[in-house]
Amino acid sequence: MTPARKKRLMLVGLMIFGVGVAVALALRAFNSNLMFFYSPTQVVAGEPPKGALFRVGGMVVKGSIQRPGGGMTVRFALTDNRNTITVQYTGILPDLFREGQGIVAKGRLRPDGVFVADEVLAKHDENYMPPEVAGILKKPKGMRTGP
Repeated sequence: MTPARKKRLMLVGLMIFGVGVAVALALRAFNSNLMFFYSPTQVVAGEPPKGALFRVGGMVVKGSIQRPGGGMTVRFALTDNRNTITVQYTGILPDLFREGQGIVAKGRLRPDGVFVADEVLAKHDENYMPPEVAGILKKPKGMRTGP
């Protein structure tokens, strides 16, 4: 093999290696940002991976909003009309958050079954509901949703 060919082959090899590293980094970033949506029924059934960050959505149960200690922490029940879970959030809730409204919360499930939300999103008007929430509320009993 001539020296020019060796150089060219080395350059092609380095380019392939570089593309491989870039793809591996992109896939790793994508996987770390991947977040699944679960309904309260799926959370009660234990479908979300333990300790993983995920989204849960449903309707805020009327009369369930509590502010223990009078601070920024709020606890409320979230339902999909089949099962109910308790959600705890510390922070300022969206202005449109209220009982009987569809919401999506992002966070983790504690071992005691309480979902600790990092973020709570509420619908922006009376005609809109997040597609995930609308889907789980419309599905007949027995149908499953999930990733």
